Amino acid sequence: MEEKIYLVLEDGTVFEGEPFGARGEALGEVVFTTGMVGYLETLTDPSYYGQIVVQTFPLIGNYGVIPADFESKRPRLSAYIVREWCSEPSNFRSEGDLDSYLKKEGIVGLCGVDTRALTRLIREHGVMNGKIVRTLAEKDAAVAETKAFAVRNAVESVTTSEREEESPENPICTVVLWDFGEKENIRRELLRRGCKVISMPAGSSAEEILSQGADGVMLSNGPGDPAENTGIIAELRKVIDSGIPTFGICLGHQLTALAMGGKTVKLKYGHRGGNQPVTDKQTGRVYITSQNHGYAVDLDHLPEGAEVRFVNGNDGSCEGLDYTGKSLFTVQFHPEACSGPQDTGFLFDRFVSEIQRRK
Repeated sequence: MEEKIYLVLEDGTVFEGEPFGARGEALGEVVFTTGMVGYLETLTDPSYYGQIVVQTFPLIGNYGVIPADFESKRPRLSAYIVREWCSEPSNFRSEGDLDSYLKKEGIVGLCGVDTRALTRLIREHGVMNGKIVRTLAEKDAAVAETKAFAVRNAVESVTTSEREEESPENPICTVVLWDFGEKENIRRELLRRGCKVISMPAGSSAEEILSQGADGVMLSNGPGDPAENTGIIAELRKVIDSGIPTFGICLGHQLTALAMGGKTVKLKYGHRGGNQPVTDKQTGRVYITSQNHGYAVDLDHLPEGAEVRFVNGNDGSCEGLDYTGKSLFTVQFHPEACSGPQDTGFLFDRFVSEIQRRK
């Protein structure tokens, strides 16, 4: 008889499946991502800290494990749920299978789940907490535990612990990458454009950021509730007031809005996946973007001087802001993630051009 394990949601709903990856239990916020590919980037994206991730695409792991595609050194998610995982991947770049990788990294996996039904439940009722358990003998206790759970201290848990530096040959400028849970491809895109990149911990002060002698500041993505980061928000306001060219992505976008006097709201079930439509209000063009966020900047409480540049094609939520009179712009989506595949790469070009114009 095959071993069974269970996902217990905070409303008492139970989904049955089979274990893969690391054996054990896991607690987290249950979210779904709609990408047909990119499961390696999903697994290693620090923005999934504290979350149990559900893949809506039914077959995961078919091209194996490719470390060169990782977005960080190790997974930060709490657990991983798929309909089916591929035990025999086929790709010339593959260095292993998904089950072995999850075991190595201590990530609990649940397969054989009706992921379509689970996704529809989350879409209908909104994001819920859940717990993966090995038995239903103490289901009521598991439900109580999920109701009490919240993702806390997320940014502090994923940021770099010390200053790091990387440079291409003959750099044309220097950028501080303020690391709130950065994806590696943000760094790669900056390096490709000739930027020397200095990564700084999330807890760095404005004085420490500005003392690096950089020509611009990149605000990274990251996990959790943006409003929780009150210390970072206060220091970010000082950095912005210095006038240094600044570009924010995802959490960096939300933190900037808060620093400038705006507000953020939690979305019903968030935007996660590589197929999210975004409309450029300046040109009318629609881009297909990669996204991973559960919060958004509140369009009813925008910062003073903020102009909406991008909106979500599905729900009309805020996807990007330009700040008039400042060398400052931010986007909610991930221009480094290549969904288009290069449609929104011009935002990095815009950032570098603004730095060069100000030098």
